[in-house]
Formats: sequence, C-alpha cells, structure tokens
Amino acid sequence: MKLGTIMLLAVAIIIMQPEVKMPALTQFVDGSGPIFGGALFPFVFITVACGAISGFHALISSGTTPKLLANERDIRMIGYGSMLLESFVAIMAMIAATVLDPGVFFAINSPAGVVGRDAATAVATINSWGYAVTVEQMEDLARQMGETTLFARTGGAPSLAVGMASIFSSAFGQGMLSFWYHFAIMFEAVFILTTLDAGTRVGRFMLQDILGNFSRRLGETSWYPSVIFSSALVVAGWGYFLYIGVIDPNGGVNILWPLFGIANQMLAAIALCVGTAILVKSGRLKYAWVTGLPLLWLVVVTTTAAWQKIFSPDVRIGFYAAANDMAAKLAAGTLTPEQARVAPQLIFNQQLDAWLTMFFIAVLWIVILDMLRVSYRHLAGKPVPNVSETPYEASRLGKV
Repeated sequence: MKLGTIMLLAVAIIIMQPEVKMPALTQFVDGSGPIFGGALFPFVFITVACGAISGFHALISSGTTPKLLANERDIRMIGYGSMLLESFVAIMAMIAATVLDPGVFFAINSPAGVVGRDAATAVATINSWGYAVTVEQMEDLARQMGETTLFARTGGAPSLAVGMASIFSSAFGQGMLSFWYHFAIMFEAVFILTTLDAGTRVGRFMLQDILGNFSRRLGETSWYPSVIFSSALVVAGWGYFLYIGVIDPNGGVNILWPLFGIANQMLAAIALCVGTAILVKSGRLKYAWVTGLPLLWLVVVTTTAAWQKIFSPDVRIGFYAAANDMAAKLAAGTLTPEQARVAPQLIFNQQLDAWLTMFFIAVLWIVILDMLRVSYRHLAGKPVPNVSETPYEASRLGKV
C-alpha cells in the first residue's frame, strides 16, 4: 500500500506538474519561524531524519534484514534500494507540502500559542509575515477536507495530507478532496504502524542479545520462551509511554520526541564508526572513506546540534534555557493557573532531555575515539580485538 500510494503520487505529480508555491528560502531560515526554533544548519539535518541517512535503518539492516535474505546478492537491492525508495518518499512528501499556498501551510502548522487561538488573530499574524490567507479560505478548505478546522494542526501530517489530497483530486477527479485527504491520513498511519512493528522486532533482537550475556538460552532468537519474554518486555515499554502520554499530555512520548532526530543521526554515526573500524581491521583501508566521509559530516552535525540544544540561551532551542525560563515565570507568578499546574512537569522534561542529550553525545564520542584508537593500533601493527564478523558460508538453499 505504501509503495503503491507513493508511485501513484509520483504519477499524479508528473501528470499535473503542480506549482511549488513555497519559496526556496523564507525569512525564517535563521530559526525565528513559528514552527521550529533553530537555524537551517544544523537543525534541518536532524529534523529531516530519514530520506537521506538514518540510524534506525542501521538497526533494521543489522537485526532484521539479514534474517529475511536468502542470498547475499539480494542485499544491494533490499538495503540500498530501500534507502532510495525512502529518499523518493521524502521528495514526494516535500512536493506535496510545498504545493500548498504558504499562508495555508503556516496556518495549518503554526501552533495556536504563536499565531493566536482564534481564526481572525491567526490570519492577521500570518498576513503580517507576508503570506496571504483568509479565514474564509481556511474554512472552505476544512469543509472540503471533511474537517471542522485546519488551524494549528501541527506535526506535519495534516498539511501533507492536504497537499496529497490536492494533487490526487486534480489528477484523478475533482470533488473527491475529502476522500483523498482521509486516504492520505490512513497512508501516514500505515507508516507509523510499520515503524512500530519493525522497531519492536529490532528491540526484541537487541534485548535478547543483551540477555544472552547472562543466559545462553535467553539469547537464542529461536527459543520461544525467550521470544515471548523479550517481546512482552518491549511491548510493555511501548505501552508505558503510551499510557503516560494519555494520563499526562506533557509526558510519555512527548518527553522523548524532541530527541528523536538527533538520537537517530547519532545512531547513524555510531553505525558508520562500526563500519569504518571493520573496513580498517579487515585490510580494506582504501575503502574506509566510504563510511568515513559521511561519519565526519554526521559528527559535525550532531555535535553542533547537541551543543546548541544543551547550551543555547534561546528558549526555543536550549533545553536548559527553556527550563530556566519556565521556572522564572513560575516563581514570578506570571503563568495562568493551568500553565502553573503543568510547569513543574515541563521543567523536568526539559532538564531530562538535556541530560539525555549529554549522555547520547558522550556515547557517540566514546565510540568515535575508540574506533580511532583501534584503527591506529591495527595500522601500527599492534594487537587489537579480532574482527567478529561471521565468516562466509555457502548457502544450502535449493540443495538436496
């Protein structure tokens, strides 16, 4: 369904050749915009987490993909082909979002706390930025999409669905905006479900690998008691975050979501460290640049982003700055009763995110420095741990 929808969207784009209405650069490129705080560099490279390079795919390719392959010759098509398709998805998504009028895009994605809680105020704010939009235009668009309102529908999914619906409706029949809009929402939900599915499976493999250090049977992925036990623990972890998110809108996944992009790219950097070390230790130094160059880029991006998220004095960027600002407002009594009630939780969340970011960046640099140490020792002819890659074994598939 996912691939079919993306291909259908590509066909519709080729047929309609829609105009990209969002300018290449806006005045918000410095990070002062209503949707996201932080300059174009480095945050665009950790906000657009997938579609270019993704640490999550390193887990999939090491824990799940090998168990689905019958022949090593399929690796390039499955692994590299999947990343090409994801990049293709990213391009289609960007086109679908940018064919919207900029005023409509900002009306959908800007939080109510930034542009105003009523439609008239939000429209006036967005018009003051130089992007034309009217209340009547948004109301008519919402009615066509089958929604009560499209103001402050943050997160990206609604605006992407509106863009996809506009393209599909123009290419395959007018008057079906509501159908295509809700089809696009379902399509986006399928992406989330498959990510959770793959993430749960990878989590189980990793947990079993850890438990195998304490009990050999628990480390066997084919032993059903271990499979059931580890799966139950991973699913319980998902359930915990969902439950906390329901009883506390400021908790659960909301605590960790600001770390998703940077953690994903840090994981990619760690995977590239492992790949670089394997190339060096296996006598393929001349190919080390293949993993070394993207590793260098990710190290610069993630370290810069982590530094800014921890130490930036801008409350829209720095975790500690946001926590201190909220604490000062709470102490001064300038918050509303509702805001004051949730302020302690928000302060804790921001501080927790800052500590987790420091932990992530410390782990990354420990891995980098150890990779450099081991590579140097190997090149100098000094003893290093043996490569633990599984030796080649001829396939027995199809043999009697």
